[in-house]
Amino acid sequence: GQWKAVMGSNPSYFSSCGVDCPVEQVSWNDCQDFIQKLNQREGNGTYRLPTEAEWEYACRAGTTAPYYTDLDQAGWYSGNSGIRTHPVAQKTPNAWGLYDMHGNVWEWCQDWYGGYPGGSVTDPKGPSSGPGRVFRGGCWLNSAGGCRSAGRGFDSPGYRDSGLGFRVAWTK
Repeated sequence: GQWKAVMGSNPSYFSSCGVDCPVEQVSWNDCQDFIQKLNQREGNGTYRLPTEAEWEYACRAGTTAPYYTDLDQAGWYSGNSGIRTHPVAQKTPNAWGLYDMHGNVWEWCQDWYGGYPGGSVTDPKGPSSGPGRVFRGGCWLNSAGGCRSAGRGFDSPGYRDSGLGFRVAWTK
C-alpha cells in the first residue's frame, strides 16, 4: 500500500494479495527511486535501505540461532506459504517487534555483495563495489535453510523477482 501511495502503481506479481502485502518485483534501483520520492514527500531525507549488517542485527534481535523462533511461527517459506506472498505481520514478531524477517520476500540491502571482513568488527559496511547488491531473509519459495538469519543472496541492481522486495530503515 505504501509503495502504491508513493509510486502510483503496484508492480507486484501477487498484486491481488492486497495493500498489506509486501511489494515485490522491485529492483534495488526501484527501491532507490521509492526512497528518494518518500524522502521528498516526508521532507526529511531520513529513509534508506539498511546495510547488510543492520539487517542481520535487526533480524536476530539479540538471538544467535538460525531463526528468532520456530520458522513456522516466524515466517512464510516453501513449507507453509502455499507458494505465494502473504499480508505482513501475520506471524510472530521477533523480540524487537519486527515482523517477516524470515521469508515472505527477500529484502534488498544497501551493500554491494562481498566477503565478510576478517576479525571482529562493529557495524561493518559492505565493499565499495561488487558483483551485485545484497538481499537477505529468504522468501515464500525458499526452503527453511534459505530463510536463516545469516542467509544472503545478491543480484544486479536492476534485477526484479516475485520473491524480492525490501524494507526501509530510518535514520534519526
